[in-house]
Amino acid sequence: MAASNMNNLTTLIKRLEAATSRLEDMAQSTVGSGVTLNGAPAGSAALKGLAISADGQTPTQSFAKPVEQLPASIKGFDELVDNDVAKFVKLGEELGGVVAEQSSGVLRAFEAQRRIILIATRAKKPDVQSPLYMEILTELQRQMGSVGDLRETNRTSPLANHLSTVSEGITALGWITIEPDPAEFVADIFGSAQFFGNRVLKEYKERDRAHVDWVQAFYQIFKSLAAYVKQYHPGGLYWNKDGPDAREVMQQVQEGQSTTENAAPTSNGAPPPPPPPLPTFDSPASQQTKGRESSDMDAVFAQLNQGEGVTSGLRKVDRSEMTHKNPALRAGAMVPNRTGSQTSLSSTTRGKSPAPPGKKPKPESMRTKKPPRKELDGNKWVIENFESEPNTVHISAEINQVIRISRCRDTTIQISGKANAISIDNSPRASLIIDSLVSSVDVIKSSSFALQVLGMLPTIMLDQVDGAMIYLGPLSLSTEVFTSKCSGVNVNIPSSADGDEVEDYAECPLPEQIRSFIKDGKVVSEIVEHAG
Repeated sequence: MAASNMNNLTTLIKRLEAATSRLEDMAQSTVGSGVTLNGAPAGSAALKGLAISADGQTPTQSFAKPVEQLPASIKGFDELVDNDVAKFVKLGEELGGVVAEQSSGVLRAFEAQRRIILIATRAKKPDVQSPLYMEILTELQRQMGSVGDLRETNRTSPLANHLSTVSEGITALGWITIEPDPAEFVADIFGSAQFFGNRVLKEYKERDRAHVDWVQAFYQIFKSLAAYVKQYHPGGLYWNKDGPDAREVMQQVQEGQSTTENAAPTSNGAPPPPPPPLPTFDSPASQQTKGRESSDMDAVFAQLNQGEGVTSGLRKVDRSEMTHKNPALRAGAMVPNRTGSQTSLSSTTRGKSPAPPGKKPKPESMRTKKPPRKELDGNKWVIENFESEPNTVHISAEINQVIRISRCRDTTIQISGKANAISIDNSPRASLIIDSLVSSVDVIKSSSFALQVLGMLPTIMLDQVDGAMIYLGPLSLSTEVFTSKCSGVNVNIPSSADGDEVEDYAECPLPEQIRSFIKDGKVVSEIVEHAG
């Protein structure tokens, strides 16, 4: 029995040696010819692809799946994420807290956009009004919304300017829906983010360099994203016009993602659980209320349909109960009789109550709130009644248009393009970002006002403004500022710039105290300077 087993083992070893010799001969012949397979030398592929069967007789082939080459647009996007976005996230983690959480949300938003770009390289573009197109954008919208929610839930945080910088800037990822110049859209969004980012630079430039590096890293993302869009998608997101349906490609991308995320995928794994049921808005309580309202209205219409019989239930008023025929009843009435009043039939001669002297307007808290309004009336833009608006109010103006902003509290407004003139009144804590103007910006009764000028602006006029921050750009250094009954006005002048981008500002307060005296029979006024 032992001799038989030894013979079988010797035979098996010889057969394995023969199969190994054959594999070595195949590898040497393919390497010598320079043939490649799936991007690797054919010899190594053959060695990996051939396997000995269990009985040791027939070698079987199991070639690896070909590795798909990524498009150039995906490689460029991956380079942006691996370099600039990764650096920004790392700096955010060093700051910690809600800033680190929001920085990680930016990375997730870029990953969601990468999936959309990958789908576009393979599939033809669906109708932008179709549910499929919105389904493709859903994940990106969710990640962008989560980044903005962190700003809304932490408005009282000492890092509110950090959160506002990222919240305003993350909307630049919406360039995939912009045609025909998405790169310009990215540049416009960069201006909104820079408004808050410059506040961080100003606050921390002498305190903590880590915050300054974090903002500069976020600015670098915009530069790289604009360059990427110009290179690969100059007219809008490029779709494969000869590709298959977008839904089929989206499913393939999702399946590939799930396969990559699972460390040990199984062929007989259970399908994912179904999504939770949609919420039911018609709760039992609301249905009961609707039923009661319906029955009440039915009763009203039933009484109205009676015709003349609807008044049959009314009681006739006796003459002794009529106040206009019984002065004694009027004397004891709850409502006092007006001086000069006669009967109700002669109300046209009734005296009017005089208006109280020196009537003051109602305070803002007691006024009726009107709905927000943003519309173009002829050549005049009207923006009014916005209060604590979470998103930036954006309009594109032309050179012959004027803009009137009224009663916009705690709102950021951005004006793109070159307009004629802008007037602002009764808008406390309003922030305005403009490109260029032909005339001037007039600000009246708007405390804690902020203005950033990206292009050219001839004149700024402030009247009854208590607290204002004005940021001038390299092209607006010749701007003239006129103030009347103002206090706490500071003009920030760029002290260093890299091309068109301002890296730092120098804060220059405008004078508030004026000394006047008589000299040679004339009144002379000069600015009071405090030394020491």
